[in-house]
Amino acid sequence: MTPLLECRGISKRFTKRLDLAAKLARGLGAAVAEETVVAVDRVDLAVHEREVVGLVGESGCGKSTLGRIAVGVLPPDQGQVLYRGRRRDTLKGEAAVAAALAVQMIFQNPFASLNPRLRVRDIVGEAPVYHGIVARRDAGSYVAELLRRVGLDPAYADRYPHQFSGGQRQRIGIARALAVKPELIVCDEAVAALDVSIQAQVLNVFIRLREELGLAYLFISHDLGVVEHISDRVAVMYLGRIVEMAPTEELFAAPNHPYTRALIAEAPRLDRRGQSYAPIVGEIPSPLDPPRGCHFHPRCRHAMDRCRQEAPALRQIARGRVSACHLNDQP
Repeated sequence: MTPLLECRGISKRFTKRLDLAAKLARGLGAAVAEETVVAVDRVDLAVHEREVVGLVGESGCGKSTLGRIAVGVLPPDQGQVLYRGRRRDTLKGEAAVAAALAVQMIFQNPFASLNPRLRVRDIVGEAPVYHGIVARRDAGSYVAELLRRVGLDPAYADRYPHQFSGGQRQRIGIARALAVKPELIVCDEAVAALDVSIQAQVLNVFIRLREELGLAYLFISHDLGVVEHISDRVAVMYLGRIVEMAPTEELFAAPNHPYTRALIAEAPRLDRRGQSYAPIVGEIPSPLDPPRGCHFHPRCRHAMDRCRQEAPALRQIARGRVSACHLNDQP
C-alpha cells in the first residue's frame, strides 16, 4: 500500500559559516574552521493513511528537523520526500499546491508560532480563503466551526493570541492546521509545554479529530507515555538516525535496540512505584563530531569492536519491525 507520506534517505546538515572575525583569525594562522552539524542522517520513514507514527528520542536527536523536512519547511540535503508515491519536488502547479496543503504542522510553542498582530479569525481563516477552500463571505462561519471542533468558543475569534492560555493557543494552532483540510499533521512536541491535565485534553482532541476526519499524524515527542497512548507505530531516533521502528505494543513490550530498552526502562510508570531510576550512562555525543560506527556505542554496555567501526544497517528483525544493532547478527 502506497504511503501517504514517505521520506527516503533523508539527510540534513547545518553549517556554521565563519564570520569576519573568524576569517581574520584563520588568516593569521588560528585553527578555525566551519562547523557542520549532521542533524538527520539517511533516514527512511513512512506514514500511511489514518496512521499515527510516533517519533521519539532525546533532545537534539533531529526529530524536529525531520518533521520540518516532512512538511516542507526545510529542504533535505539528500534524499526524497514522496506524497502518495510521487516525489514532492517534481510536482508542479495544482498538484504541488495540493501536496503542500495535505501536510500541515503544529509547532511546539504556540505563542511563538501565532502572529501576535492578527486576531484568531485571521490566523485560522486566512489560508483557506487564499487557497479558495472557502469564500471570503463564508470565512466567519468556517472559522467558527473549526473553533468548535477543537473545543473553543467561536466568540473568541475576535481575540488576539496573548489573550489565551497555553492550552487554548495550542487549540488555535490545531484549528489553523485543520483549516486547509490536510490529510496528515506533523505534531512537533505539540503538548510538551502544557500542564499534564491540559495535555490530556489536547491529546483527546487529536484522537477525536483522527476519528472524525480520518487524519494521519507524525507525532514527535520525547514523552514515551504520550507516544504510547496515541501512536500505532513508533520510530526511535538517536543522533540523527532511526535505530528502531515497530508497532507500539510490540516495541514497548519487547524493545530490541539497547537505546530503546534504556529509554523504556527509565520511563516513569504507575506500575513501578518505588523504583529507582537512573539516566542512560554517558553524555550524548556532539553532533559536530559523532562517533564512528554505531552512534550509540559509547553509551552501550553491549558495545563490541564491530560497533566502534561499522554503522549497523536498519534491517527487518520481525514482521513490521526493524532495528539497527549488530547484536541482531549474533547467534
